[in-house]
Amino acid sequence: MVGIFCVFRLIMLILCFAPHILFDDPCTGCRCCASGTDCITTNGVVQCLDPCDTYTVLNDAWRSTENTVDYYSSLHCDQYISWSGWYRFYLGQTSAQIPEKCVAENRCGTSVPMWINGTHPVQLNEIVTRTVFGSWYGSCFSFASNAIQIKLCYGYYVYKLQHTSGCNMAYCAGTVVIIYKKFRIICFPFTTKKFEYVYADAHTHKQTAIHSFL
Repeated sequence: MVGIFCVFRLIMLILCFAPHILFDDPCTGCRCCASGTDCITTNGVVQCLDPCDTYTVLNDAWRSTENTVDYYSSLHCDQYISWSGWYRFYLGQTSAQIPEKCVAENRCGTSVPMWINGTHPVQLNEIVTRTVFGSWYGSCFSFASNAIQIKLCYGYYVYKLQHTSGCNMAYCAGTVVIIYKKFRIICFPFTTKKFEYVYADAHTHKQTAIHSFL
């Protein structure tokens, strides 16, 4: 009875003076980031940030889908890289992306090139989750890697990469092809100096008017 009484008093003290220990708000700190943001560590500080502004550049020419390897090539592997946060692909001075179509084996500086089984996001600031597969022995789906996240930024993509499931396997990089949600633009002249631009959503048909003076 004494033990039970002591436990009861301890619980009452917690409820009175530190209720957050038992009933902590699940959305405090970095646990409930706003849409389009993610919990990212920068300089040892964990906080909700926009991956479009907080990313690491991957600029490896060997990742190009045009780069083929042979028996004498030095092969690359992404399994043992300490992936952390978000990444933006480059090929030289140009933004790149992970291909959405199967890449033939022995390309991208590795034996098993990794490609995305699915499409990139089409809504600005949208984040999607996709499975990555590797090509080997004539099959596009020989190896499945851990799912990755992709965000569409203004003119480029960023990726939250994961370890590949083995070696030699590496993420490919190819030409960026961004397809935004389709809009059609209708222009109506108000006067000789003023125009109203009506943006009509091709899917919902909702129209938004923007006035412009020439």
